[in-house]
Amino acid sequence: MLALLAMVTTVFFAGLQVSQIGVEATSEKTYTIATDVTFPPFVYADENNEYVGIDISLMKEIAKVEGFKVKIQPVGFNAAIQSVQSGQVDGMIAGMTITNDRKKTFDFSTPYYSSGIVMAVKPNSSVKGLDNLKGKKVAVKTGTSGADYANSIKDKYGFKVVTFDDSDNMYNDVKSGNAVACFEDSAVLSYGIKTGLALKIVTKPTATGNYGFAVKKGANQELLSKFNEGLKKLKANGTYDKIIKQYTGSEAISKQKANATVDETTLSGILKQNKSVLIKGLGQTIYLTIVGVILATIFGVLVGFLGVLPNGFARGLSATIIYIFRGLPLIVLALFIYNGVPNLTGNKIPAFVAGVITLALNEGAYIAAFVKGGIESVDKGQMEAARSLGLPFGKAMRKVILPQGIKLMIPSFVNQFIITLKDTSILSVIGLLELTQTGKIIIARNLQGFTVWGIIAVIYLIIITLLTLLSKIVERRLNR
Repeated sequence: MLALLAMVTTVFFAGLQVSQIGVEATSEKTYTIATDVTFPPFVYADENNEYVGIDISLMKEIAKVEGFKVKIQPVGFNAAIQSVQSGQVDGMIAGMTITNDRKKTFDFSTPYYSSGIVMAVKPNSSVKGLDNLKGKKVAVKTGTSGADYANSIKDKYGFKVVTFDDSDNMYNDVKSGNAVACFEDSAVLSYGIKTGLALKIVTKPTATGNYGFAVKKGANQELLSKFNEGLKKLKANGTYDKIIKQYTGSEAISKQKANATVDETTLSGILKQNKSVLIKGLGQTIYLTIVGVILATIFGVLVGFLGVLPNGFARGLSATIIYIFRGLPLIVLALFIYNGVPNLTGNKIPAFVAGVITLALNEGAYIAAFVKGGIESVDKGQMEAARSLGLPFGKAMRKVILPQGIKLMIPSFVNQFIITLKDTSILSVIGLLELTQTGKIIIARNLQGFTVWGIIAVIYLIIITLLTLLSKIVERRLNR
């Protein structure tokens, strides 16, 4: 347990070194604000891969006039909601519709934007309206007003709902023909279609709602007051209207297309435009993998050794730890550590720290299992012979058993490194900007999901192939 505490402490201080968007050394109060980075024109990455949009500009301008700093934490919509609820962030601005149900959990600002829900289909679709949906499937994005609206009318119109975590997958489900339509915010769909999304809107906006800045119920009231006051000032001095026009007007769409330095509809264009952010995302993935594997190895070796000690309690403890952390899905463990633990303790956990602890516990449980298995695979007569020669248990283990057991474990260690590398992709759910999250952000701007995911798949395959070759070299050397 002391070793585990030391591991967590080490990772905590390492995580504090990880920079996040908008962090500045300042004496002014800094608030951490969560947002959904795949929700243009409210939040998205521009052609320079900098976060822009109505929500970002409003938040920064309000912070400027009210005298505070903001640290934008880019996560998905659901992750943003959970981060506010757990106290991991101070507030969220992510095109969140104010509803009576949400008011039970959040305190909202005065509305900063009004929009309705529309339905979109493929350009050549036979679906012309809601009456044509009977017996068909429609796609929605989880946690959104579009999803709420679709679920409220599905029985009336006789359609089924399929849910996705991000807009790109929802749109692609319609474009591929798996679903006949999708429901989304009218401003978001209109913006997407104007910038190249191959869908068309076939209904008028309905279920009109107001967007609001949200904080946890009863918390951060000072921040909420500052947002309201700042929004009032922006509307009075004309800044608000300029921001809305900047991102929704026809001139804004034309300007965005003109500013694009390359054509992001081609493979070469996507690579040229996003090379630096892909490299940065890969670097974060490798960094997470290395730190996670080191700590998982420490944790796994300790737990594995507990499983072979001549002590019933130690063996039982080892078996329990392995059972729990191997049995939990990685995504559940990540969300529990990042959002669940702060709810229980009241203390924030940086996303990097939560991610590394998740990898250390999950991968460490697997390492513990094969460390225990490697030691137990050495013939029991070896230990008996060593003890009969007068060697104590510890020395017999170190001098006789481990040299043979390690030879059996090394290939499994390398294989676990490969598994850990792939598992880092799941950590995008808590907002870590590794390779998978980087891909989501790129797709939110260029809507080229097939090509971008193809690029990321190739990157993963190259790295995994190199690690597999390394594993075979190590195995051959050990066999000699």
